Amino acid sequence: MKRWLATLLLVASSALAQPYPSKPIKIVVPFPAGGIADLYARLIGARLTESWGQPILIENRTGAGGNIGADAVAKSAPDGYTLVTGSFGTHAVNVSLFSSMLYDPVKDFAPIILIIEAEGLLVVHPSVPAQSVPELIAYGRANPGKLTFASAGMGTASHLAGELFKTMAHVEMTHIPYKGNVPAITDMLAGQTSLLFGTMPTVLPHAKAGKLRALATIGTTRSAAAPDLPTVAETLPGFDVNNWVGFLAPAGTPNDIVRKWNTEVNKIMQGADIKQRLVTEGARYSPNTPEQFGAFIKSEIAKWAPVVKASGARVD
Repeated sequence: MKRWLATLLLVASSALAQPYPSKPIKIVVPFPAGGIADLYARLIGARLTESWGQPILIENRTGAGGNIGADAVAKSAPDGYTLVTGSFGTHAVNVSLFSSMLYDPVKDFAPIILIIEAEGLLVVHPSVPAQSVPELIAYGRANPGKLTFASAGMGTASHLAGELFKTMAHVEMTHIPYKGNVPAITDMLAGQTSLLFGTMPTVLPHAKAGKLRALATIGTTRSAAAPDLPTVAETLPGFDVNNWVGFLAPAGTPNDIVRKWNTEVNKIMQGADIKQRLVTEGARYSPNTPEQFGAFIKSEIAKWAPVVKASGARVD
């Protein structure tokens, strides 16, 4: 009996002493496959699988503007084996947009790293008779309610950008929410909607192929990926919407695990191939710490709360 207990204790202590990670890790992407959060979760996950020798599994758990997936991670064990790709929506805007939240975007998570800030692009279907932002505004004012804008879902950057555009341009448009970027773009390519404020990596290829017409970028400065395009802000001063994606773990996750993730992802994102990809796709990355990412999230919540309120957008 004593020998059995000693063996059991030895096995238990060995399990506790196993270096992280010692089993598969799950990254929850709270949006459908094909969007920017999904693409970079899979890219980074594949690299970590190679270096850590453990599978990084991607689970697309969608709904409620990303809230369902984010909440599932917030309520997961804080052991480093379940993470979420938090975004502009799930960790900055939704807390102001939704009348009730299942989680606290600050208190319920341990920030790990801000992966990318994706520049955005205003694109219209070729059937829309506008070659510029001023022409789009003029057309919208002359035809109230005729324009429709697609989004990747309630609370996403594409949704808020459309609401902000409506308010600042004084144009009446109808919001058509989808369950992710891919279905939104698919319907727009088919002419089911008029326009979209999309992330550069997901819509720029279609614009270059002539399937959509790019009118402007939606950040404060012109993009190196599309230097000839003006910004919306050149017509509507102050207009600025950029999406972002980062990794977060449940609150209480051990600091050494958070640091390990931060170190490894920083290393991956500074690889020559990733740097080139970011430039081509119109996305930005800067090395950052968990503390910096946490401060960034708090600043984003404070920044967008008055914008959401002014737009009148609300999800009950």
